[in-house]
Amino acid sequence: MTAEESFATNVLLAWQGKLDFTQLIESASKLEAEGHGPLGVVLYQTWLQRNQSPLAHAGYFNLGAMLSNEGDMIRSEEAYREAIKLSPLFLQPRLNLGLLLERAGQVDRAIEEWRWVEQNISLAQADNKPMVLLAINHLGRALENKKRLYESLYYLTKSLTIEPNQPDVLHHWIYLRQKQCAWPIYVKVPRVSQAFMEESTSALAMLSISDDPAAQLDAARRFVKTKVVSNVPALANPKGYGHSKIRIGYCSSDFSLHPVSMLTVQLFELHDREHFEVYGYCWSPEDGSGLRQRVITAMDHFTRINAMSDEEAARQIRADEIDILIDLQGQTAGARASLLAYRPAPIQVTYLGLPATTGLPSIDYVIADRFLIPEEAAPFYSEKPLYMPDVYQVSDRKRTVGPKPTREGCGLPAKGFVFCSFNNTYKITPDVFDVWMRILQRVPASVLWVLADNQWAEDNLRCEAEARGIDPSRLIFAGRVSPEDYLARYQVADLFLDNFPFNAGTTANDALWMGLPVLTRSGRSFASRMAGALLTAAKLDELITYNLQDYEDKAVFLASHPNECKRMRKHLAAVRENGVLFDTPRFVKNLEGSFKKLVEGL
Repeated sequence: MTAEESFATNVLLAWQGKLDFTQLIESASKLEAEGHGPLGVVLYQTWLQRNQSPLAHAGYFNLGAMLSNEGDMIRSEEAYREAIKLSPLFLQPRLNLGLLLERAGQVDRAIEEWRWVEQNISLAQADNKPMVLLAINHLGRALENKKRLYESLYYLTKSLTIEPNQPDVLHHWIYLRQKQCAWPIYVKVPRVSQAFMEESTSALAMLSISDDPAAQLDAARRFVKTKVVSNVPALANPKGYGHSKIRIGYCSSDFSLHPVSMLTVQLFELHDREHFEVYGYCWSPEDGSGLRQRVITAMDHFTRINAMSDEEAARQIRADEIDILIDLQGQTAGARASLLAYRPAPIQVTYLGLPATTGLPSIDYVIADRFLIPEEAAPFYSEKPLYMPDVYQVSDRKRTVGPKPTREGCGLPAKGFVFCSFNNTYKITPDVFDVWMRILQRVPASVLWVLADNQWAEDNLRCEAEARGIDPSRLIFAGRVSPEDYLARYQVADLFLDNFPFNAGTTANDALWMGLPVLTRSGRSFASRMAGALLTAAKLDELITYNLQDYEDKAVFLASHPNECKRMRKHLAAVRENGVLFDTPRFVKNLEGSFKKLVEGL
């Protein structure tokens, strides 16, 4: 019997009230599995219209799910709401309705559905626990996406209190505490050990906790073991393709107004088209920014892969016969590590996205320099360092700068030394904050100008300052502005204080481009050596320290000797014009030379 004949028979039985619920589910599921989802929808609709059943609520739920799969979101919502109307304590349609509303951009309405479950369903009945946990975790995730970080942390804490064995929840919980400067990060949660917290810390969050490259490699490998597909076929021809032009593919979710694109856009533009063909593979938001348009224009071929599965995207890259695929993501938000597991290119490289090892066996090389990854540290990387002769980080020499603001316009006092640190708040640690406060104590009338990332971090940092004997008003918070105005701010500050163990990357590049000296503390890990790598290329090794006491003393010395900062500003102006740090054509030529050798070695 064909699918159509089976459908006709079952619709007739449903019309006559002779198709029981089990037969309905089996028949509709089979139709959907065979690619006849709309027929399954009609079967459910017929059954629900012609049958009075105590299972009608489940029928409407299944209908809603099938309509959602067919892309009919309006009727799917209607079906879920009918299921809820018939059985208010039936939780699955509420959970699914929330996801449906979230996909439609109605996040506040989605939150209402999940919050109803959290507030009205008792955990005394064991069967309710999985559904309630799911609702609470959806609340935590959605509120984090809406930057309602305090509420998100509340729900994730509640989730862990109910069920402590949730490494994914714990991983977000840790990152949320970092973003809010809620110290200590590893605070006691009932039945959750610190060892389990450490095991659940993401590779990205680990960068602000430890500068031990071995610990970072362990974190990366845990992610690979639990989240990345394995034992999938390698798609690329390992011997390459023999193209007259080497085909380079860049893949990222950050081809938008994002630090990665801010650094790389001129690299894409300057590739030698006589010898290279440049492809972009994108699952980035369409943010309408000029930077995104610049990235797209810089590519010879630009393909959106956001609607493709990892395997489909990998097969597209393979079909394009990419010689070298460069992952700009690592294990950061939006990463598609399983795409790389299919090895769609014979040579795969990671760059910039995650300032640490990815732990991915499908990645062959990491672009570095010898300060960033000393040869003795290479065993702690799953990738082989691809050493650039000058500096690992590329720069955009075309970035534009807004008019220089006044101190008053920035909320700064008219006089006094201005220390600044515009890194993200999750990079701030109690140890470095202790040093910053001691610096303010030792430099009268000075202020610390930091990024206003979120209100909870601001409140916590003010409290932490007061607890260390510093007037909270000496912390000045800078709101987010356009890239041009953000760069202009660096002309007002006197010295950039870097974070440790997660240094400034793009931010250090911006500060040095604007002539602002950057004082850093370098350690053992990639993330703790980024600013040091830039300062080495700028021939300002005097700003690299290797312990926090030297860092503190150097900051105080420079604040007491303003002519030293002026001397360094003059030096950085010369570096900007003639030094290797910002010589983007030189960087691109060196990188292309390395790529040619890699392809020749296949």
